Amino acid sequence: MQAMLNLIAAKAAREKKLKFTSLVHLINADNLKACFSELKRNKAVGIDAMTVNEYEENLDERLNSLVERMKSKRYKPQPVRRVYIPKPGKDEKRGLGIPTVEDKLVQIMLKKILESIFEADFLKCSFGFRPKLNCHSALKALNDTAMTSSMNYVVEVDIRKFFDTVSHETMMRCLQVRIADPNLLWLVHRFLKAGVVDAGQFISTEQGTPQGGNLSPLLANIYLHYVLDLWFEKKFKPKAKAPMHLIRYCDDFVVCCVSEVDAKTFLESLKTRLAEFNLTVADEKTRIIKFGQREWYLAERQRRKAESFNFLGFTHYATKSRRGKWILGHKTSKANFSRKLKEIKLWLKAIRNLTKLDDWWPILKAKLAGHINYFGISGNYRWIHRFRSKVISLALKWINRRSQRKSMTWDKYILYLQKNPLPEARICFSLYQVK
Repeated sequence: MQAMLNLIAAKAAREKKLKFTSLVHLINADNLKACFSELKRNKAVGIDAMTVNEYEENLDERLNSLVERMKSKRYKPQPVRRVYIPKPGKDEKRGLGIPTVEDKLVQIMLKKILESIFEADFLKCSFGFRPKLNCHSALKALNDTAMTSSMNYVVEVDIRKFFDTVSHETMMRCLQVRIADPNLLWLVHRFLKAGVVDAGQFISTEQGTPQGGNLSPLLANIYLHYVLDLWFEKKFKPKAKAPMHLIRYCDDFVVCCVSEVDAKTFLESLKTRLAEFNLTVADEKTRIIKFGQREWYLAERQRRKAESFNFLGFTHYATKSRRGKWILGHKTSKANFSRKLKEIKLWLKAIRNLTKLDDWWPILKAKLAGHINYFGISGNYRWIHRFRSKVISLALKWINRRSQRKSMTWDKYILYLQKNPLPEARICFSLYQVK
């Protein structure tokens, strides 16, 4: 399978205008079985309540039946199960769609095929859900742009309910730029129209692609590649008065500008561009701010605080290095810091009496390690150290609320921490790596 995908990727990179006409044959029983090994067994189940372990029973028969149904076009993806998670810094929640195990398998295979084709087309400004790229790659690109270009303005943009308002018709047109296999396009269209089950009620999907599936992030990247990236790089940027830089992670992006005129023109043009595809910006979270070396020096002289902006869970602000020079600072945003602490608190409150301390302590270690691995970037040590200290205090608080009597003093707790240490705060990703 991988050899064939590599050949497709190489051909897509060589021939930029080539349309692939025969792809669906790659979704066969052997390749689906290879995809099955990638499934995580502890994930939430879909509307059929079938787990990965249960699907593994008679796996070969299930896969052969699945392939046969796709060949005869009797295969119909089941609606995704809607679950809700809190949005950072908000009372409202974000809806996720959980597919069934069988649908996950087909989505993984579809993702591999589409990724091998479109990865050759994606631009350098796109970082989300791509091989060998992640949030830290986007943060490094932002840091490099700020430190090496004469940036004076930042356009902070939020697309309102992007995943819920993606046009299916436009999505299919985007895919048809590179794909002419009607069977593969039929399969993707079926997933887009699969629908959602929310609190036991079926809701048809006339637009949007539910977050939570394996395929949705890639489809979002393909959509925004044509709607935003190419438009910015080929149409808008060449007409700008001064250099501009787009940094996008899926539907979250910022634009760094030298000229205020360019920043204002871009935001107005962007609204018009998005309106063509039934998309809008969230005005309350979209703004233009003065930001850069010149603005920081001016703020220092006027003894005021320079503005900051949020991107990928971090607050980015102007500060000075040990030598007194301007640098771009990064710290965990207040909204994310508070939300993560609240999640830990609620989990500790729920778990403290369900099982023994030695059983849930490794889970707490894993949660803290995940936070440190993501937020442990250059310049953010103080905030991850503060988060760790808060977690240590919260853990002791809820250990002692297992009953009316205190079960652990501070001295005993310190001894327990020495024997069962929590991960130390550390910088896991340096923004100043030399290539």
